[in-house]
Amino acid sequence: MPDQLLKTDILISGGGVAGLTAAAAFGAAGFTTICVDPTPPVTSESDPGADMRTTAFLHPSRGVLESSGLWARLAPYAAPLQIMRIIDAGGAEPVARLTRDFNAAEISDEPFGWNLPNWLLRREMVARLAEIPLVDFRPGVATTGLITRDSGAEVALSDGSRVQARLVVAADGRNSFIREAAGIDVKTTRYGQKALAFAVTHPKPHENVSTEIHRSGGPFTLIPLPDRDGQHSSAIVWMERGAEAERLAALPVAEFEAEMNARSTGLLGPLSLVTRRSVWPMMTQIAERFTAQRVALIAEAAHVIPPIGAQGLNMSLADLTCLLRLCEKDPAHIGEAPMLAAYNRRRWPEVKAREVGIDLLNRASMMAPRPLRDLRAGVLGALYSLKPVRKTLMKAGLGVR
Repeated sequence: MPDQLLKTDILISGGGVAGLTAAAAFGAAGFTTICVDPTPPVTSESDPGADMRTTAFLHPSRGVLESSGLWARLAPYAAPLQIMRIIDAGGAEPVARLTRDFNAAEISDEPFGWNLPNWLLRREMVARLAEIPLVDFRPGVATTGLITRDSGAEVALSDGSRVQARLVVAADGRNSFIREAAGIDVKTTRYGQKALAFAVTHPKPHENVSTEIHRSGGPFTLIPLPDRDGQHSSAIVWMERGAEAERLAALPVAEFEAEMNARSTGLLGPLSLVTRRSVWPMMTQIAERFTAQRVALIAEAAHVIPPIGAQGLNMSLADLTCLLRLCEKDPAHIGEAPMLAAYNRRRWPEVKAREVGIDLLNRASMMAPRPLRDLRAGVLGALYSLKPVRKTLMKAGLGVR
């Protein structure tokens, strides 16, 4: 209805995995929540536009999934990640010359995390939102205007309605409308890389091991998935220079499988492509600040990093957890300047530090000259051999102390 005025505690702009999780979390916590996204979520693997990437939830992220009622829906489909394996294949031939395993058992009784396909996450999250009375999810509706005051925010929507909100949460991606409307700048670094994302089956079990294979151009990562039609299955994220990634994506299946199997070092036996290939540009991006008047940025509206070490969405859920706790601590003053200042103070330095670390790892994985690849292998071997350093690296990757 044109000019309809709605009132809510939280307006979430963006219905990706982070936005849907935020809607479930705020709604389950007792806050009236409206979540909008211009594109209805694709919730079937076979539908055009399905997101073929997967998301690994590291175990510190499980708390917010449990409290929002999402984990009970997701757990039956999740493949645990017990070991993070790094293989250096940077020698003269593309074969494994150095293998190092980081086992979660060294630091926890839990696996590092659990992996799920993004299209399935959307399916289960949308179903969960329908169960929460305080959540109004509006797919196919975009944010088109933002006005903020000390007393609150007013957001215009593409269906002609207007929303008065105490807090606007920008979860609308790397080209965030809300971030731009709030006047927040970003710093972007482009690598000339793209990532192919797809799923495969293979004869050897993955044994809950997530493997990054480094040669040049970027890592080739195999991430465990549950069995598919009785066959062992993994998701793959294959990062390469942009032109090479586009060439690979366009190859006929048989030729692509031949190159994929050569790049995988034969780790799980012959890999068979079982989904379409999607291609994503790689970048690092961080907003100059994560807040503006009555606005908080989370997820890719705040930060974008390459998919290394399962950091991306878990940083996003750390944003959400921090913001939610601040709102629950002082619900009478959500969205006010002191609360938003606390959020920015707690999250921006942490995200910046991780952005720098991932940037260095990605540049190391791209190395083409042989001497530099040899140096990379030597550094990996030296770090792994020191148990206190190894355990510190694993804890840092999980975001725990």
